Amino acid sequence: MGNHHDKYSIDNTDYTVGQDNVQKWGFDVHNPVFGVSAGLILAFLVAVLLVDSEVAKSTLDGIKWDIIGTFDALFMWSGNLFVVFCLALVVSPYGKIRLGGESAKPSYSRLSWLAMLFAAGMGIGLMFWGVAEPVAYYTGWYETPLNVTANTPEAAKMAMGATMYHWGLHPWAIYAVVALSLAFFAYNKGLPLSIRSIFYPILGDRAWGWPGHIIDILAVLATLFGLATSLGLGAQQAGAGIEHVFGIEAGLGLQIGVIVGVTALAIISVVRGIDGGVKVLSNTNMIIAFVLLVFVGAVGFAIAIGNIPTTLMAYIENIIPLSNPHGREDEAWFQGWTVFYWAWWISWSPFVGMFIARVSEGRTIREFITAVLFIPTLVTVIWMSIYGGIAIDQIKNGVGALGTDGLTEVPLAMFQMFDNLPMSNVLSLIAIVLVLVFFITSSDSGSLVIDSITAGGKIDAPVPQRIFWATTEGAIAAALLWIGGTEAIEALQAGAISTGLPFTFVLLLMCVSLVLGLRTEPKYGSRRVSFK
Repeated sequence: MGNHHDKYSIDNTDYTVGQDNVQKWGFDVHNPVFGVSAGLILAFLVAVLLVDSEVAKSTLDGIKWDIIGTFDALFMWSGNLFVVFCLALVVSPYGKIRLGGESAKPSYSRLSWLAMLFAAGMGIGLMFWGVAEPVAYYTGWYETPLNVTANTPEAAKMAMGATMYHWGLHPWAIYAVVALSLAFFAYNKGLPLSIRSIFYPILGDRAWGWPGHIIDILAVLATLFGLATSLGLGAQQAGAGIEHVFGIEAGLGLQIGVIVGVTALAIISVVRGIDGGVKVLSNTNMIIAFVLLVFVGAVGFAIAIGNIPTTLMAYIENIIPLSNPHGREDEAWFQGWTVFYWAWWISWSPFVGMFIARVSEGRTIREFITAVLFIPTLVTVIWMSIYGGIAIDQIKNGVGALGTDGLTEVPLAMFQMFDNLPMSNVLSLIAIVLVLVFFITSSDSGSLVIDSITAGGKIDAPVPQRIFWATTEGAIAAALLWIGGTEAIEALQAGAISTGLPFTFVLLLMCVSLVLGLRTEPKYGSRRVSFK
């Protein structure tokens, strides 16, 4: 990263990256973003310690359901808008703009780049929900999509289409809006890599004052709470898998042990940085995930190969009805699943978006959006078709635990599906390793993002600071499991989802700001004004 990142190349601002920073104890932190974020996180932990976790969960759950019930149409229409916005940019003349300027070259090979996108954005969710979600929709575990009758051929097709809808173009469009905006303002306009920079065209110099601080603090909290939730849920899944394979009881001790182990490895990776840590892990992830996918797909070849076109068609046929929030008969389903997911993806977007921006310099806007939207969607079609398809087939034929009892425990669903395949213990072992490696990747890419925001947009925060945030994430997840088990983790998840509401408005404004920024690029703009 050359010097052009340290000084604003904007005529009317003399702000330099990190000018408000405080250097102390080996840290280099942005005041007041670091202080306020750390203070609020501490206050949250103290509150959870003092308040009974059941009370905390029911209070936060109440807020979450109020938000979902009241703003369901806002979330759904915003999601649709982000998809349309991204597709419009691909076909517009702006698609030719290169992130970082005409002469910029990508820092990573296409394969490494795609592996990092995927591992940060989805990896862990696909492991957790790849079997459980299609099974839930097929059996009506919690309502069915578009009110289809559970356990029918229509339900099987709809289960695959609805699962794809939640993991396909919509979430990736949410990530793409944030990632593209960050990358454009950082690499093409020389602003710091921080969420506030995106709003320079709207806020002007106020972006460096309190309006900008609030945006960045929100981003830190959403990222940290989202990551801690995922760490907690992942520890439960890894624990369930270890108990399933080795018979070691998946109690608190094991779950906290998993978090400690993951955090220790994440710290090593964070210290090594993107090239030595995240990139190596993401590539490892993709190889393991690919091996597992090929093996499971080969075992259930007949089901898998027939299912891929079915899933794709079910997705295409149902994307419009599933995207419409009005006059639906399956309100409980789409609020409980779709709106919940959209709020979750939005609260997760500052983290995944900033991480994608970090690794995407040198790509054109067209290549960037095409890769970020379509490639993960296609991989997910294959993934869900194989895992979900085999699981639904087991239920239809009454095979194994899923066939007799349906969905009993979400973290166990994948391992129960493996039980009826050849070499099931080997599959389960690979899956446990994969869950853990995905976690480490999420944890360290998340820490690098929080570092950057709390260091005022500096790309390379000092090592003690990286260690601080990686440790904090693990500590929050462990503390919550320790204090209140699953209920405390769910309380945190409800909290993270509630931050999705203010962030929806932030993202909608982001689209406006990005277009204002793109219009100042000399070759494409109607007004030939440059920030430079």
